[in-house]
Amino acid sequence: MFSGIGAAVGSITSAEPAAGGLRLRVDAGGLDLSDVAIGDSIAVNGACLTVVTRDARSFEADVSRETIECTAGLVAGARVNLEKALRLADRLGGHLVSGHVDGVGSVARIAEAGDNRVISFTVPTELSRYVARKGSIAVNGVSLTVNTVEGAEFTVNLIPHTLASTNLGALASDVRVNLEVDMLARYLERLSSTK
Repeated sequence: MFSGIGAAVGSITSAEPAAGGLRLRVDAGGLDLSDVAIGDSIAVNGACLTVVTRDARSFEADVSRETIECTAGLVAGARVNLEKALRLADRLGGHLVSGHVDGVGSVARIAEAGDNRVISFTVPTELSRYVARKGSIAVNGVSLTVNTVEGAEFTVNLIPHTLASTNLGALASDVRVNLEVDMLARYLERLSSTK
């Protein structure tokens, strides 16, 4: 589990084909890896990946075909948001994020609002029902509050800190992003559909 509060922005230095998917090498940027062990989870642009090797400044993780098919941006050269898995004693500054990307959306519009930036995203139709005004959504692993929803489009307001400390500040129109809807919405749907 993750909080959606990105700890650092790193970069994918290589993405090599491997049995069943890809092997990523990630430069951890400012993420402290001193307490990371082989087998630990790190969210990379919202996708929960398992560390298979590491040194002081980088780590490697295998990406399955399933993850490749439902994510965007896990390519060599990409700047990625990074977050280590939560410990039970950690503060939950965002919302509970599983690191299981639900689908890929794209940037529809960007507008400046003083020092903030208002960004509208399109969401796959099958996920739009899980997006609620004032609800939570993770975009590239970053926990955000939904301001408005209209059909398959939602809007968020990014404050200067989020713009500076994540890769969301570099977004442009039509850029694809990883989306994880609020897990409570998924569980509520499942509960209401069972008899």
